[in-house]
Amino acid sequence: MNLHYAWLEQFSLLEFLVKGFIIGVVVSAPLGPVGVLCIQRTLNKGRWYGFVTGVGAALSDIIYSLLTGYGMSFIYDFIQRPSNVFYLQLVGSVMLFLFGLYTFRSNPVHALRPVSANKGTLVHNFLTAFFVTLSNPLIIFLFIGFFARFSFVLPGIPVYEQTLGYLAIFTGAITWWFSITYFVNKVRTRFNLRGIWILNRVIGGIVIVASIAGFFGTLLGKSLY
Repeated sequence: MNLHYAWLEQFSLLEFLVKGFIIGVVVSAPLGPVGVLCIQRTLNKGRWYGFVTGVGAALSDIIYSLLTGYGMSFIYDFIQRPSNVFYLQLVGSVMLFLFGLYTFRSNPVHALRPVSANKGTLVHNFLTAFFVTLSNPLIIFLFIGFFARFSFVLPGIPVYEQTLGYLAIFTGAITWWFSITYFVNKVRTRFNLRGIWILNRVIGGIVIVASIAGFFGTLLGKSLY
């Protein structure tokens, strides 16, 4: 019986880490100003310049995720009531739908800016991306939507599990930036402005579909994720 409970606990932790990883990937995926900057630097300066740009954005994102998570922890009594969780997940799905719709309709090409001929240091590229992302506190609302939809902030979660959860978010973000810079670097001779637009529409479409599925799943009492 003890082995059974230990297995359930490990499964629960794994599920928690997977949710964190997915949050990290999806938060990073839309090609806003920093995403476009990352692609530009990859094409013009080299893959690792683009990658450290993404790492700077990921570090800023994890700061906002911590602020969101610990802010929501102050309303544990509200969160732990099943009826409130139901409405929080519905609101989270709506917020994610609006986020996906905005991403789908937006054209990241408008965020293109001239890139300096001077590559600068990797540290400089990292810091500029970090502060550009940090200057956009509206990302907190995106984290609220994700945390509510995925029930990521719950009472009673041990500190070490919370820490691993936030590390999973950071890992998801880093994985995205590593993958996108690898892809762009591989197809650099064929990658154009239309490619950026199409990629952004695909990402937005995936978020829209997932949010709709989550919304109706919550109404039907089925947890899809």
